[in-house]
Amino acid sequence: MFRLAGRAAAGRSGAAQQALQALSPASPLAATQRSSSSGRPELDALRGKVIAIRREDQSVWERRAPLAPANVRRLTRLGVKVLLQPSNRRAYPMLSYQNAGAIIQEDISEASVIFGVKQVPIDQLLPNKTYCLFSHTIKAQESNMPLLDAMLAKNIRLIDYEKLMDERGQRVVAFGKYAGVAGMVNILHGLGLRLLALGHHTPFMHIGPAHNYRNSSMARQAIRDAGYEISLGMMPKSVGPLTFVFTGSGNVSSGAQEVFQEMPHEFVPPEMLQKVAEHGVTTKLYACEVRRRNHLVRKDGGKFDPEDYDRYPSKYISTFSKKIAPYASVIVNGIYWAVDSPKLLTIPDAKQLLQPAHTPWLPTSPGTPALPHRMLGICDISADPGGSIEFMNECTTIDNPFCLYDADRNKDTASFKGPGVLVCSIDNMPTQLPRESTDFFGDLLYPYALSIIQSDATVPLEKQHFAPSVLGAIIASNGKLTPNFEYIQELRNQTTRSKQKQLYKEETAQRALVLGAGYVSAPVIEYLNRDKNVAVTVASSLKDEADKLAAKYPGVKPVILDVMSRPDNLRDLVEEADVVVSLLPYTLHHVVAEACVDTKTNMVTASYCTPAMQALHERAVEAGITVVNEVGLDPGLDHLLAMDCFDEVHQAGGKVMSFVSYCGGLPAPECSDNALRYKFSWSPRSALLNTLSTAKYLRNNEVVDIPAGGELMRTVHDLDFLPGFALEGFPNRDSLVYSQLYGIAGEASTVLRGTLRYRGFTDTMQGLQILGLINMDPHPALHPKGPEITWRAFVCNLLGIADVDIFYENLKSKLADRLGSAERLAAIESLGLLSDDAIQKMDTPLDTLSHYLSKRLVLEPHERDLVILRHDVDILWPDGRRELRGINLVAYGDGDANGHSAMARTVGFPAAIAAKMVLDGEIQKHGMVLPFTRDIYRPMLSRLKSEGIEPFERSKWL
Repeated sequence: MFRLAGRAAAGRSGAAQQALQALSPASPLAATQRSSSSGRPELDALRGKVIAIRREDQSVWERRAPLAPANVRRLTRLGVKVLLQPSNRRAYPMLSYQNAGAIIQEDISEASVIFGVKQVPIDQLLPNKTYCLFSHTIKAQESNMPLLDAMLAKNIRLIDYEKLMDERGQRVVAFGKYAGVAGMVNILHGLGLRLLALGHHTPFMHIGPAHNYRNSSMARQAIRDAGYEISLGMMPKSVGPLTFVFTGSGNVSSGAQEVFQEMPHEFVPPEMLQKVAEHGVTTKLYACEVRRRNHLVRKDGGKFDPEDYDRYPSKYISTFSKKIAPYASVIVNGIYWAVDSPKLLTIPDAKQLLQPAHTPWLPTSPGTPALPHRMLGICDISADPGGSIEFMNECTTIDNPFCLYDADRNKDTASFKGPGVLVCSIDNMPTQLPRESTDFFGDLLYPYALSIIQSDATVPLEKQHFAPSVLGAIIASNGKLTPNFEYIQELRNQTTRSKQKQLYKEETAQRALVLGAGYVSAPVIEYLNRDKNVAVTVASSLKDEADKLAAKYPGVKPVILDVMSRPDNLRDLVEEADVVVSLLPYTLHHVVAEACVDTKTNMVTASYCTPAMQALHERAVEAGITVVNEVGLDPGLDHLLAMDCFDEVHQAGGKVMSFVSYCGGLPAPECSDNALRYKFSWSPRSALLNTLSTAKYLRNNEVVDIPAGGELMRTVHDLDFLPGFALEGFPNRDSLVYSQLYGIAGEASTVLRGTLRYRGFTDTMQGLQILGLINMDPHPALHPKGPEITWRAFVCNLLGIADVDIFYENLKSKLADRLGSAERLAAIESLGLLSDDAIQKMDTPLDTLSHYLSKRLVLEPHERDLVILRHDVDILWPDGRRELRGINLVAYGDGDANGHSAMARTVGFPAAIAAKMVLDGEIQKHGMVLPFTRDIYRPMLSRLKSEGIEPFERSKWL
């Protein structure tokens, strides 16, 4: 239980050891303090030097000081004059410093070296001085560049504690240990509140936040008391074994682990973490220290090599989210993260980890509250927004130390109640234990302060002598950056160049290009335009169409684009975007995808991932881009609902024995008054052409192949799952492909995905096929430059009747013989295909009929449409029970010229949500991506619910 304390003592930093040596009775420094002359010129040179300790005003919570009274006493005994700016906020009162020999005064201009902790207000900087502090400028942090500029302008020598390093490149002066101590106290306090919000009173409830205690000893006592209750079995068994994962082994992690060990605990290696998470006891806590070698592997499959990793971190990936995080109740993160380093947890990782799971530790007794998932809390002591914990994009504060991160919504709230994981990421943790932090930091700093104090900012740097560690920490001197830190200016230049490229965006952070201004574009634009940080451009080959759509939404920019004739324009527009949403005909998607691959731009489509798109997969992976396909209605919503059901079944050990799905967009019943019982708000060509397609599905373990040419319309079934509707359905494309993608191949004996229509549609369509009106070959009578022809004359031509003036009733008789049905004849007549109206010829019967129906069977602005989706799932549960589950989605259009149709909403909103997820980094997989994983479909379903698109279920038990 106490093995870590010894290890922590043995692993003290070189600076701490130097400080202890310097302060020991036998040390040269201690001897110097006992005499007026040490015989050591470097120490005698300190006599008469003047330094200052400034007050901290960067935060109202900041109570630390860079040097403690004990450190000041040693300096004053060496003859150093120490000025202290008045402040009643410091943890140590001014009297303590005064008793140590410091002089309390506001004016510190006499000092040549000024010590502080955090950044200094620019208007309080004194010229020609040496300042020692955490400047937060070494990464060219934009918010602190004005401070750096002011220091350069005022000839200030800047020494940054963060860059005080030993010969191995390890930091030697830091508050790290007490960041770990305070962080551990805070997360235990927060864990008690989070578990209470979930319905569990635990011993953690009696642990307060770190700043509530006079010192860490009092906090440790409260933690020991809680640990005693845990050892007595007072932890609810419904919580299950609690596992704490500590990343790293440095000062931060060591400080946190020391506090953790005040409770009954057992350390386990990473490979044993899953077993204790599932089978451990509740009378103690489990801990696992994870080092780099435990989760970092080379991308090429090689093993972890620390030297190689330090040189080439981008060659490695982390397995932390797969091997460690799934079994962690609390993660205490104390590692340093560099820009090219792999992240511990990404946004998609969080979506996987923070989902309900069927695991042995979940309670099963009635009335016992269940934990939503294993991971309860994250204490990110490293406090690096967007760093190793990607979804931690903003630090919490001592005022508001916790937030609840909801992975499905990719948002955090200041609450303990609701879905998500509790996050604590305070960037100034040690100030919650200010006295001990000051003592600890001051003792580490003291040996280096002896060299720093001799600094004179008015003297050229090369004419002064500093200890190597101090010299390496001087960022600016004599009005310019030192050679080791000239890179800061280059980083600033890069930032400036990047900003210049994006001036047109003004304050916009993200750019979305929507290709197509047609039927389903409005909901996509409306959804993306809600976020004022997203600049939306809509491109169409029709200027009026683009202008009209853009005018509805402030800030949306319309442009004219013909994808096929102006590929250069397409490339330019794509290159300026962060994501492209292609709502063009599916035959053009691969053209857009080529441009996206070339410009490394992400893409989203609502259409099937065609072979042409799939052929671009490897190139998209190499380009590092995400191309999300099949996120419309069908395909799209049908996938999301199916996978949500299948994963639930499989997670509980069940099997999907049969899956039959139908989906269709229809006119509302009151608007279906035509022979096809159908209306169009876009070109009918695809809908007509699909009736000639092939189809394949599985029925009772037998593959059913439907050939092309019209057989599909004869493979129709009446459907009665919604008795108030007269519906029929027929198979759609190749259902067998989806049995594999859905993960039900080998268990489901029937797999069918079909298209839904009102009864009568397929019979009328067969009549059009028999007559030859869905022929894709050019017809001489329909040549655009040929003589005019009426529909009646054209039907005569198709029937082989030379006399176009044939008696009308005689024509109908001959047509009925050809069609084989009086109902089909009536349908052809009611559609106006026997009229004397002139045809607008489009070369082929299919294109001519498509153009005609787009005008005749148009869904009028005052009419509304309807979308119906149905999944029938036959489920075999582990206990032998059979469930027939019906998943239904019924959505009506607004029936308003200013609203959205049902088809537009159910296609547009899923595509828009997917595009926003790509923009926000919620979907990061590269290449051609389908929405079949929980990190994609669950957030999409949640957000679609907010748009009023929500399914309902009906089950029947056999």
